[in-house]
Amino acid sequence: MSTITGYKKDTVGAYIDKDPGARLIYSMDWSEWLPVGDTLSSASYAISTITGDAAPIVRQSQGVSGTTISYVELSGGTAGEIYTITATITTANGNTDKRRFRLKVNNRYL
Repeated sequence: MSTITGYKKDTVGAYIDKDPGARLIYSMDWSEWLPVGDTLSSASYAISTITGDAAPIVRQSQGVSGTTISYVELSGGTAGEIYTITATITTANGNTDKRRFRLKVNNRYL
């Protein structure tokens, strides 16, 4: 994926810092992976669960924007927890793929 604006990277992979009070849209650009002429037809996002989590991440919306971008709108989360978000896409030609990123929930300050 060529565009990962807002994502950070460490030795494990891509992640995003999120405040527990934030409700934000996170997008993924699949254009680098898609074969020439193919487009996204659907996208879904799964969120890992954490046993005993008092305020889990909530998926507000998800889908496809344009022909190569998938998105998910997330809210909530417990400060100090790290959630795994799994994106699953299907293309117009019937190809499927998955990518994961981590959502690190922390109280964010200026």
